[in-house]
Amino acid sequence: MTELELTVSRKIAASRERVFNAWLSPETLAKFMQPPFDGSKPARVTTDKVKGGRFSIVMIADGREIPHAGTYLAIDPHAHLSFTWESPHSLDDSVVTIDFVAVDAGTTEITLRQVKFRSEEARNGHIGGWNAILDKLETVLA
Repeated sequence: MTELELTVSRKIAASRERVFNAWLSPETLAKFMQPPFDGSKPARVTTDKVKGGRFSIVMIADGREIPHAGTYLAIDPHAHLSFTWESPHSLDDSVVTIDFVAVDAGTTEITLRQVKFRSEEARNGHIGGWNAILDKLETVLA
């Protein structure tokens, strides 16, 4: 069996520095790390922005909390992030990598990859979730 993985990408009208920094700022993460349905509120977020540091993102939707956490595996300023992704819907050793490429002075292309899912259904749910999160990031940085 091949390992289940996903890739989503997006061009965002913001500098590479702004887009990269949004992924490490608890205040900004709280605004865009939300589940893809109505009734969601800003997440509760903590980050320890060093390799080996931990983060916690508690998404809130319809009065219930959806906990996510992980460990930063790599932080290459403005270019690359990698972290474990612990959630109720992914395997414990799931890893997310995000690459940030400046398309021009005011546009950044994000490519987000995640590996290791319990099932195709879980992976497909994450594709929808990450796309909704990137939509929200684009709005927050506009």
